[in-house]
Amino acid sequence: MVFAAPNEAVARAKSVLESDASPWSASVAHQVIGIWQRDWGDLRIALHHLRRARDLAARAQAPDREADVLAALGVALIHAGRTRQGLAALERGVAVSTGHTRARVLFRRAYASWVLGRHREALEDVRRAIPVLRQVDDVIWTARALTLRATVHLALGAVERADADFTAAEGLWDRTGQEHDKADLVESRGLAAFRQGDIPVALRLLDDAEEQYAKLGTPSFMLYIRRCEVLMAAGLAPEALAEADAAIAVLDGIGGQSTRKAELLLVAARAARLADDAHTAIARAAVAVRLFAGQRRPWWETHARLVLIEARLAAGRGSGRLVADAAAVAERLASFGAPAAPEASLLAGRIALGLGWTADAERHLAVAARSRHGGPPLARMTGWAAQALRARLAGSGRGVLEACRRGLDVLDDHRMTLGASELRARATAQGAELAALAQQVSLESGAPRRLLVWSERWRATVLSTPPTRPPADPELLGHLTAFRDIAARAEEARSDGRPIPALEREQRRLEREIRSRTLHMRGDRPGDEDRFDAGRLLARLGEVRLVELAVLDGRVQVLLCADGRVRRFEAGLLADAEVEAEHVQAGLRRLAHPGAEARLPLVEAMGRRLQELLLGPAAAHLGSGPVVVVPPGRLHSVPWALLPALRDRVLSVSPSAGSWLRARETEPPRGGGHVLVRGPGLATGGAEVPELADRYGRPTLLEHEDARVPRVLEEIDGATLAHIAAHGTFRADSPLFSSLRMADGPLIVHDFERLDRSPYRIILSSCDTARLASVGADELLGLVTALLPLGTAGVVASSAPVNDHAVVPLMLALHKGLSSGLSLAEALRDARAALPGDALHQATGWAFTAFGAA
Repeated sequence: MVFAAPNEAVARAKSVLESDASPWSASVAHQVIGIWQRDWGDLRIALHHLRRARDLAARAQAPDREADVLAALGVALIHAGRTRQGLAALERGVAVSTGHTRARVLFRRAYASWVLGRHREALEDVRRAIPVLRQVDDVIWTARALTLRATVHLALGAVERADADFTAAEGLWDRTGQEHDKADLVESRGLAAFRQGDIPVALRLLDDAEEQYAKLGTPSFMLYIRRCEVLMAAGLAPEALAEADAAIAVLDGIGGQSTRKAELLLVAARAARLADDAHTAIARAAVAVRLFAGQRRPWWETHARLVLIEARLAAGRGSGRLVADAAAVAERLASFGAPAAPEASLLAGRIALGLGWTADAERHLAVAARSRHGGPPLARMTGWAAQALRARLAGSGRGVLEACRRGLDVLDDHRMTLGASELRARATAQGAELAALAQQVSLESGAPRRLLVWSERWRATVLSTPPTRPPADPELLGHLTAFRDIAARAEEARSDGRPIPALEREQRRLEREIRSRTLHMRGDRPGDEDRFDAGRLLARLGEVRLVELAVLDGRVQVLLCADGRVRRFEAGLLADAEVEAEHVQAGLRRLAHPGAEARLPLVEAMGRRLQELLLGPAAAHLGSGPVVVVPPGRLHSVPWALLPALRDRVLSVSPSAGSWLRARETEPPRGGGHVLVRGPGLATGGAEVPELADRYGRPTLLEHEDARVPRVLEEIDGATLAHIAAHGTFRADSPLFSSLRMADGPLIVHDFERLDRSPYRIILSSCDTARLASVGADELLGLVTALLPLGTAGVVASSAPVNDHAVVPLMLALHKGLSSGLSLAEALRDARAALPGDALHQATGWAFTAFGAA
């Protein structure tokens, strides 16, 4: 009953102990309390009750009762880190038991072996237990044994065998009321989905399991560990680190299992390493190694040593000793049959390469490369990365490019199983090394066109297809509506100077719910999006010059595409350009306020320095026609119109050459209208909107209470042009919650992603609407990038704070140009030229950028 209705079972056990119970009954009651404390509470209390249960069973002269308690006590001792004592108790339990009871004891010993990483011993004990349990029709324990065997198969990489056992166990659990065991199976199914590379399904199943545990009041630290693994694979390492550290704090607070603490420390170390926090990774991994060693868990200890070596290498501590350590870890992992063995061999090869030990590097890389032909996506990625490094070592540029292509193809297929744009974007980080290696080989070959192709291969891929949209998900829609209401109430309270901690907590909770539902979405498209074709791009450019900026070894390489060819120029260091761009942003913020005219020459000087760093000698070869700039993700906040060579020309920006080409070939919707939206709280009240309404004759005008999110989404869906005058808020911590303020609350990126077709052209006339977060390899998340895959061919938005009053004449001049048939980029150039020459209006013009090709 303790795994069916845990709290009720403990209450009844306590009532037994309060009565004049026999030694046999008291033994059962103490065992129930001991199991509850062992799995969900304080291990010290658990050991006290289980030892009392053992003594009472011995006094009752009931060998099978004693054996059953010894098995539960053995598992508790294992979890407390007392491995020798735990195994001795389990051995004694097997020795004194017979028949059906012995089968149950063997199951518990198999579980202990799994915890210790002794997978072959676990499989042997389960193999002996299952036939006996089936013979006596013990449905519950047979289902437990099948679930355990499936979990062990997963640890060994045998996913198909695991799936068969999970299916068999599921059929048995349906016949029982064992609610905790059922939740455990859902959790294990989530792990299986993850091992098969299906991250959205894994996240959904783990969230379902957590919900079931919460109803039972039984926290599962194994669930936290597994969810952290999935979050890391999804590119969400900082979140995994925070969750692991929080779980460790909870576990310490209740005096919980030492084994789980060690596993959580290992997960935290891996997350810290992936989050580029090498020192935290070293600290967590070192403690995990010590705990695992003390617990006599060599399988786990070896995995922790692998993370420790990776972290030390990331901290710049490469050495010959580290090569030997990595090789030893790889050999030991292989002896365990652990799927991580190729990863360790690749690590040994990388370190050896860095030291110039070519023979050692080749030997280790050859072992790692064997994994490229089978297994889950990330294991095959490891194999292709090793193969690319082998080809590099052999001096074969063609071999490097082929291995990089094959590895990125694997990641493409994996990425397209992800429905959420955030997960797709973050997943690209796993291909960054392959993309960079291919770019380096292309640069060395002296072929600018090839370098362009490889720069595009892993840039802004999330924009190549729309995210999966779940308009029929009533729970998600309900969360979005509630989030808007809470956010609007919080904003009103802030403006009144009232404290709002409760509203802020509820807002954060709803954000988590929305994000969770979104991450569950599975991709519904195969990984067959259009590949970038340099020839097609050059043919479509016409008089346009496209400038793509690639970054190799920290230096900006300028690829100038025009006149049917690609030329390469070398510019400055990316780090210097980022610092200068931050200074420019600060300067524009000051110029957005009257009285800062004296800073205008300083900002213009910054623009000249930025041009030298970002364009270098390429600036002299831009001609006089239109220019499209394709910057790396980390430079999308640059106000490109400030650069002298770009200031007075038709200028647009695109996340990639491929996305510009798709925008260029996007046709306006038939019958689409003009939609003008005016949100609340603007200093000018959105003064340009009434004038624009007169200019366009009969547009759809949404203002005051009409400017509510559902109505706005309905009207802009499929529009030819949408102009939204509303306060913009950029969320660097969570870019997809960046928003525009409507009458009923924020219109967020998640809302835009539910459009069937976003407006062909959209103008966002307020602050920060063009700000984007750089994630993954070279991906961008924010308002603008949410629109481009959904049918928007052109966007005008600002990348800096702007003065509301100065925006009005800019917007009126912009629409005047559009009315005469100009593109967004052409109209924006003319609108800047029509502004007064003072610092306030000049800064406002520079802050706005035209994205896309409409």
